[in-house]
Amino acid sequence: MTTSQVQARSPVMAPRKKGLTQVQWENIEGWFWISPWVIGLIFFTVGPIIASLILSFTSWDIVRPARWVGLENYREIFTADADFRQALKVTITWAAVMLPTSMVLSVALSLLLNLKVKGMNVYRTLFYLPSVLPAVATTLLWVWVFNPDFGIINWVLQQVGIAEGPRWFESRVWALRGLMIMSLWGIGGGAIIYLAGLQNIPPHLYEAAEIDGANIWHRFRHITLPMLSPTLFFTLVMGLIGSFQVFTTAFVATAGGPMKSTLFYMLYLYTMAFQSFRMGYGSALAWILAVLILACTLVVFRTQALWVYYESEQAAEKKKRRK
Repeated sequence: MTTSQVQARSPVMAPRKKGLTQVQWENIEGWFWISPWVIGLIFFTVGPIIASLILSFTSWDIVRPARWVGLENYREIFTADADFRQALKVTITWAAVMLPTSMVLSVALSLLLNLKVKGMNVYRTLFYLPSVLPAVATTLLWVWVFNPDFGIINWVLQQVGIAEGPRWFESRVWALRGLMIMSLWGIGGGAIIYLAGLQNIPPHLYEAAEIDGANIWHRFRHITLPMLSPTLFFTLVMGLIGSFQVFTTAFVATAGGPMKSTLFYMLYLYTMAFQSFRMGYGSALAWILAVLILACTLVVFRTQALWVYYESEQAAEKKKRRK
């Protein structure tokens, strides 16, 4: 057999046919099907993010062309803007109060929803419904409930001997507290997440603890909380991010008042960008908020090794010790 015949029969030495291979065609087909998402990501997410970063260094009122001002927007925010400090104060107060409160109440509610009681699916649905209802509609409903003249809350207070209840959203002292009470109506959404975490805890852990004589508190402290800690970590991070983005309820119920007592950061950003048409200033506020959220989230992530228990990691450590 000649050398040319060997090369012709060998699949390695044979000349390749022109055209794309099957793997290349599959790659092209994959990019084709995800192209709508990629295009949307570029034009509606990445593009606006880059544009807002550039606009934060400009002065732009939509009507006239943008004018480069460098760090002037940031200098004004940190040195001469009292409303910025008020908005930051209100937002941090909200996060410091509502985040732990909602988490504790959601865990307590999830423990109740985890009980084996007849008709429990109905109770779970009822508690979850408020978290999926339209925010504007529910806020308007609560504005009626908190009405100081004919609202049901002040009527109940009159029945128990309090002749004149708070003015709620008309009061500088009570407006923010009223929004906090309103937000607790939606703890059912977090409770469902915790309920899923509770149902993933192996039952044999509780059985072994009962045999060893552990009471309810001991089982909750040494089994439920450690096994639920990954879920707690997830809701803590998501709740922290959400706490800095409160807008709808404050905008509909109080519009930042009275006397800016409910001027949340997102509401102030919206006011500066879309009511005062200071788009560059609003972009600078948005980037400050993004950095603040990122910093707080990183702090939470750095602390997870101290209190978050991952069963898979513990199992891996035990295998290493055995070896």
